[in-house]
Amino acid sequence: MKKKAVVLLSGGMDSAAVVAIAQEQGFEVHAMSVRYGQRHTSELEAAARVAAALGVAGHKVVAVDLRSIGGSALTDDINVPEAGAGDTIPVTYVPARNTIMLSLALGWAEVLGANDIFCGVNAVDYSGYPDCRPEFIAAFQALANLATKAGVEGAGIRVHAPLQYLSKAQIALEGQRLGVDFGLTVSCYQADMDGKACGHCDACQLRADGFTAAGMTDPTHYA
Repeated sequence: MKKKAVVLLSGGMDSAAVVAIAQEQGFEVHAMSVRYGQRHTSELEAAARVAAALGVAGHKVVAVDLRSIGGSALTDDINVPEAGAGDTIPVTYVPARNTIMLSLALGWAEVLGANDIFCGVNAVDYSGYPDCRPEFIAAFQALANLATKAGVEGAGIRVHAPLQYLSKAQIALEGQRLGVDFGLTVSCYQADMDGKACGHCDACQLRADGFTAAGMTDPTHYA
């Protein structure tokens, strides 16, 4: 009997690769996507496509209204900046998003009897978000084992971030090796309702540069 794992699936290329990695490691994948008030909701449709294509055991969409607190270009009426605009944490950072998403994944993992959670955070080709750092993942795992029945009485909780130290090019190549169809995914911060990308934001630039560096054709659909 396969061990169960909850995998956070946004609908972007990184999380799609993580689903395939977890499956290769022998896990029965239960994918979770979060409707958090993001303006680019087409990524949720992409998540459903990826979940179906990779044949996950289950796919759950959980709603949390982060738009009600705003503070980010992804959840508020703030313009998404052009790629490379500034050296500080950008306005596309969503306050507490990864903490909240991992907490939701943790809750579902307990219900499923899963001891493993996978996420697609990355500390190499990313936009400087504090909740993508290795220190954050290690701290959340410590919290998970203090705050849950599974951590106190069970086998414990492990939080996996298999893309943590990979470049976008390496992620593209790993996904290709595992048969991930990146044409199903949406990475753009301001994709339209059809999932077509702007080509100008950080997410678009990082994705395009990654495919170029990997020597692969970028399957992104642009507006």
